[in-house]
Amino acid sequence: MDLGIAGRRALVCASSKGLGLACATALAQEGCEVTINGRDAQALEQAAQRLRERTGAKVSIIAADLNTVAGRERIIAACPDPDILVNNNAGPPPGNWADFRREDWLAAVESNMLAPIALIQAFVPGMRARQFGRVVNITSAMVKAPFVHMSLSTTARAGLTAFCKAVSRDVAADNVTINNLLPERIDTGRQKFMIERRAKLDGVSLDEARRAISNTIAAKRFGTPEEFASACAYLCSDLAAFISGQNVQVDGGTYPGLV
Repeated sequence: MDLGIAGRRALVCASSKGLGLACATALAQEGCEVTINGRDAQALEQAAQRLRERTGAKVSIIAADLNTVAGRERIIAACPDPDILVNNNAGPPPGNWADFRREDWLAAVESNMLAPIALIQAFVPGMRARQFGRVVNITSAMVKAPFVHMSLSTTARAGLTAFCKAVSRDVAADNVTINNLLPERIDTGRQKFMIERRAKLDGVSLDEARRAISNTIAAKRFGTPEEFASACAYLCSDLAAFISGQNVQVDGGTYPGLV
């Protein structure tokens, strides 16, 4: 299937590894010119070189911290007119909601709500003027099915979801779409951290913790980054122009609700 985005410029945030890198790879395979972002310039260049070798795509890097105003300004200056924006960032830590301090809430809101909103504000006007734009925010299954120990993530990302739903209605007539991908148990470094946390809390082995977590998924396995990235690439495509303002769950069929 030709997704119709060969030659489009794509910016993928927090993409030296994990879901961000998987999405950058999928877009590069579709012929996009890809810019990847992270804080570690050496790790970024290594990821970019692997991407070039694997896909033959034009790949640029921006070493900048999404969680700071200066970092976001650097990203915007270096890649001022992307056609595709994939917002991604590290998730806030889990924990006891009663123990979170004001600083914890501010950090979560900065990284998982204000950072993506700032990039949307910077890039969507140009997308509208060019009559093409795709924004995909990587959020979390916790947005629709909150767990109390993930309250930092749920709160910040639910705010982003509300903002994007409102904006998506305003920009749809200009062929600009804004959608959210909600991962649940995709096999990345983040899941390794969660497995280690579960093993420590339950006093079990890593293998036992992994099995216990995967058994909470309807498919009885973790998803792969490639499966997640394929969904991202489709939402970024020319073919997905009539899909906007949606929360698409990539969760092995786990979410129990209707909407």
